[in-house]
Order: sequence, then structure tokens, then C-alpha cells
Amino acid sequence: MKKVLLIAAVAGLAMASCKKDYVCECTMSSTEPGYVGGTVKYTVKEVSKKTAKDVCVKTTQEDVQGSNTYIETTDCKLK
Repeated sequence: MKKVLLIAAVAGLAMASCKKDYVCECTMSSTEPGYVGGTVKYTVKEVSKKTAKDVCVKTTQEDVQGSNTYIETTDCKLK
């Protein structure tokens, strides 16, 4: 019985340690003339590493201003 409780306790600790806080660092850029890029960090709290990776991704979008179209990119990396 002690072995079963010990195994259950170890398994519980292992599962509890899977979820933690992760920091995502994103660098923003754009093809728009005069655009000043930047870097932002945010914390993804109490998630698995896989979930943090799914949240911390690179995105690209078009920004249409009149007859001009600019590409805005946010490149995020898990730290």
C-alpha cells in the first residue's frame, strides 16, 4: 500500500509541475515608412509548455491605409 501511495504522490507532483508560467517575447515590425518597431514581453500563466508554444507564435497581417498596403509582423519566441 505504501508503494501505491508513493507512486501516486510522485505522479501527482510530476503532473503539477507540468503547468507553470512562461514568458513570450515579441518583436514587432512593419513595412510602413517611419514605423518604429518594438519588443514586448508577456507572461502566459499556469499552462503546459505546449499551450505556451501554441500561444506564442509569429503573426503577419496587412494594414490598408488608403491606396497603400503595409505588412505588419509580430515575431514571438518562448523564453
